[in-house]
Amino acid sequence: MTDLLASYRAGGPGHDEMLQSSGAARAAWDQLADLAGVGSWEQLAGRRADVQALLEDHGVRYGADPQDRPWLLDPLPVLLDEVEWAGLEAALRQRAHLLDAIVTDLYTQRRLLSSGALPAEIVLAHPGFLRAADGITIPGPHQLFLHGADLARNADGSWLVLADRTQAPTGLGFAMENRRVIAQVLAGLYRQARIRRLGPFYHAMRLALHDVAPPSAGDAPRVALLTSGPRSRTTFDQGYLATMLGYPMVEGEDLVVSDGRLWLRSLDEPEPVDVLIRRVEGAYCDPLDLRGDSKLGVPGLVHAARSGAVTVVNTFGSGVLENPALLTYLPRLCRELLGTDLLLGSAVTYWCGKRSMCSHVIANLDRLVLKTTESGGPEYNGWELSVGERADLAVRISAEPHRWVGQEPVDASTTPSVGAGALEARSTVLRTFAVARPSGYQVLSGALARVTPEHAQTVARVTLGAVAKDVWILSAEPQPISDPWLRDGAPDGPRRPTAKSISAGAAEDLFWFGRYAERTEATIRLVRAVTDRWDDDHLAPGSHGGQALAVLTAALEQVTTTGSLSELVTDAARPGTVAYAVDAMTRSATAVRDQLAPDTWIAMGSIERALNRERARRSQLGSSDGGLGPVLTRALEGSLALAGIGAESMVRDVGWTLMDIGRRIERAQQLVRTLLATVTTHRDPAVDSLVLESLLIAHESVITYRRRWQTHARLDTFCELLLLDERNPRSLAHQVSRIGAGFAALPTPAPRVLARDRLLADLVDLLAEFDPVAAVAPDGSGARPRLAEALESLRWRLEELGAEIAKAHFARPMPAEWLDAAGTWVPRADETDRPGAVGPDTKPPDGAGSAAYGSAP
Repeated sequence: MTDLLASYRAGGPGHDEMLQSSGAARAAWDQLADLAGVGSWEQLAGRRADVQALLEDHGVRYGADPQDRPWLLDPLPVLLDEVEWAGLEAALRQRAHLLDAIVTDLYTQRRLLSSGALPAEIVLAHPGFLRAADGITIPGPHQLFLHGADLARNADGSWLVLADRTQAPTGLGFAMENRRVIAQVLAGLYRQARIRRLGPFYHAMRLALHDVAPPSAGDAPRVALLTSGPRSRTTFDQGYLATMLGYPMVEGEDLVVSDGRLWLRSLDEPEPVDVLIRRVEGAYCDPLDLRGDSKLGVPGLVHAARSGAVTVVNTFGSGVLENPALLTYLPRLCRELLGTDLLLGSAVTYWCGKRSMCSHVIANLDRLVLKTTESGGPEYNGWELSVGERADLAVRISAEPHRWVGQEPVDASTTPSVGAGALEARSTVLRTFAVARPSGYQVLSGALARVTPEHAQTVARVTLGAVAKDVWILSAEPQPISDPWLRDGAPDGPRRPTAKSISAGAAEDLFWFGRYAERTEATIRLVRAVTDRWDDDHLAPGSHGGQALAVLTAALEQVTTTGSLSELVTDAARPGTVAYAVDAMTRSATAVRDQLAPDTWIAMGSIERALNRERARRSQLGSSDGGLGPVLTRALEGSLALAGIGAESMVRDVGWTLMDIGRRIERAQQLVRTLLATVTTHRDPAVDSLVLESLLIAHESVITYRRRWQTHARLDTFCELLLLDERNPRSLAHQVSRIGAGFAALPTPAPRVLARDRLLADLVDLLAEFDPVAAVAPDGSGARPRLAEALESLRWRLEELGAEIAKAHFARPMPAEWLDAAGTWVPRADETDRPGAVGPDTKPPDGAGSAAYGSAP
């Protein structure tokens, strides 16, 4: 064992995953130390830095916004022996079978309620019990498709279940991402250690989804993942799982029930959906039969599921199994339903709905964990409450006893984790997963582990946002590598694509991803051109360069509505800034992670890191408009990489076409707005020449201009290059041509695109009629009215064109809404009156409030 691991000490008298009771390390940890190259603290700290860099490159976050902290992952895995795992695996399969039997009975015969084996209040009073789900069954022998369990090892080394996750278990995406990152950082150890692979579970999950498809689906069922939206804390997890399985991620407004079937609203004809992976809380899935105020669901979905036209997993109403009061009765129910003892115990739980248990809980408030029976409800460590707080809590429990449980705290096992300068013992929780197959439940050969920030007496609720760990099941034999794309019994020969198009929601997000990506690059280029001029001429405001700087600075403020150069780069709260565009671009990309090339996140991560470093630097040195060159260069590098990935790594399908159209619309609008703010006034030729030179630099055309005209910049030749030359990829004519080619590739019914195509034709005509020499001629007052009129005509048509694209391609079945900060439903702005710093085309927030985001983490 290395000196680093030898210096580790367990956090208490309980079980430690590395050290035996004698203080000697378990054999697996000696192997890890020898192979992983972590013999010193410096090496281990380097591994931790490598892990976080990879997570940032992959865009992994626990949260919806770019400002949310990244996913935290400890480089040291949790190691478990396969012999021990085999027993735990069997117990997890039994537990999944038991919960499956319970939920099947509750929504069919209800013998458990009629016999009194299960108190009615635990079921009927729980919000997870959905009466509308009565009689709904899914094909196959199991009604519980996916089961998650939060486990902790007690002081005596036995495993206990802290909570069952049956509503919409989260973490499968995070678990695979953890494995891939750790496999890269500890590559030598990972290649040599005999570790059970995770991939077969995802392969089994794909097969299981085919198993539960309705008979009408045939041998190629269409599957989709119903997401709770890009505002969910587990957006990454949902998107990564959809990508792993190869199924589209859709929102409720992308789906419609028609003729008794579920359909995906695509840009072409609607496509049927046979199986829906539900990542939205069951009560929010159908505003007709369930919660009428839901904006996340699909009207008629419950009816379609009851008729067997679509299979929804996990099945409606499975959230009732998450009631912690159920833990009290599982041993008895196991004997009654399965005829055997429960192999995997639960944290000792007292349901206050039973008078004797309620009295016990109230008498022992100072040492129990108190929680409500609803997922995500309040939770208290009794020993942390004051006498008055415990008295108030006792009153609340007495008023509604059936809504409360008390649990004995679990002194969970500890695991070595990278702390502040040393290895620290952290309490550990594992989330395991099991998926239903015809022959039984298959358990993931690993888990998602989470550790507390420091050793604590209880880990009853370590959330997904805690520091994560990978879990390695060490095998005695080498593990075969199987191809997850192989499907058992798949017919030979060519197959038609299952999905031919994308949803309107995904199409809109790709469109806005393209727009915000281009807005980021355009703003960076413009700021860089202004800062270059500022560096040269800000000390001589009366010079030609100083006057040109004044023109450019005023134009920059007019285009972006932000005056300070430093704020224009780093202030994410101010519309029009680079940081604001980057955050909006990231949100749009997050919503369509399953549509983008993986390297997209590396490029976006490099931009975000550059901005974060600049914020840190300025917080130390104070605000200044100087010294922006390095951050702009780094951010531009990321933007160029992003453009290259889009151009060279994505298939030219409908989604890519809309993304490209978004880029072209944005580039055209940015160009016209900038020209309106700079060249419609006649100035001293020397000043004008310097302004035009900066604009040519900002629009990546200065070298072409110098080579072509070999003279100082003139406005007529400038307009010819940037407005009319279709061969110049930065010109307005080129953008209009590309937009037209994109329109021709989109599958949209003709009546919906008449206004769109008319505006595009107007733009083509305006450019054809534009005479640069006549347009730039000034009048007696020093203005250029014909140029201003032409640019203004182009500007409003481009903005209207953006609005018409939304109307033609992203039409919603009903006005979309979201929750504001106060929790009030407010209508989403229409495309034509969206607030923003660069005109009306700023995409509003997506998704809905956190109250509707699936089950608790």
